[in-house]
Amino acid sequence: MQVEITGRPAFAYAEVTLPPGGAVRLESGAMAMTRGDVEIATSTQGGFMRGLRRTLGGESFFVNDFTSRTGGIVGLAPVLAGDMVDIDLTGQDLMVQSGSWIASDTTVDVDSKWGGAKGFFSGAGLVLLRCSGTGHLLVSAYGGLRDMVLGAGEQVTIDSGHIVAFDSSVQYRVRKAGSWKTTLLGGEGLVADFVGPGRVWLQTRSTSDLIMWLDARLPRHTQPS
Repeated sequence: MQVEITGRPAFAYAEVTLPPGGAVRLESGAMAMTRGDVEIATSTQGGFMRGLRRTLGGESFFVNDFTSRTGGIVGLAPVLAGDMVDIDLTGQDLMVQSGSWIASDTTVDVDSKWGGAKGFFSGAGLVLLRCSGTGHLLVSAYGGLRDMVLGAGEQVTIDSGHIVAFDSSVQYRVRKAGSWKTTLLGGEGLVADFVGPGRVWLQTRSTSDLIMWLDARLPRHTQPS
């Protein structure tokens, strides 16, 4: 398939051109447009009950497979305003924050049950996906995308709300940003230390910060006395 991304960096939108017999897998709800001979089928990664558990937990793991017999176009857009990047997987593994995975070739395996996911995001409220195989992988961000290449032994520390993706060759550990006083009063929570070699992607805005900002401004309903 061919991928064209427009509207970067603030309002990225992608169009995937499917050849005859081609297919693309999208996050549920990501489709913005189809053109030509395109059919859709909904499935789950790893079976119905696994997808149902993710849905009841607040995050659907149902995906939509778009296929074309004679060729067509699928347009897709993230929920939040921001950038998008097309990463070419050539057999390596990439760890992607689940809210950032938006689409991929059906030849790319997207697995949320690998052993490191729970330990990585324990207490951070996020799910980590292991993406492996060969093909296109579309990753979105809230805000802009910043990518960096770490040399062997080189370290970078990223707030958990800004993590987008990183190569499996990158080592990591999650910790508090500082003391409990810093965490509670300074507004900093969990961070991750990444050590190269490998690539790391971060987003310039945090969805958790957005939620807290909105929550502080929403009217509160009081129960009548």
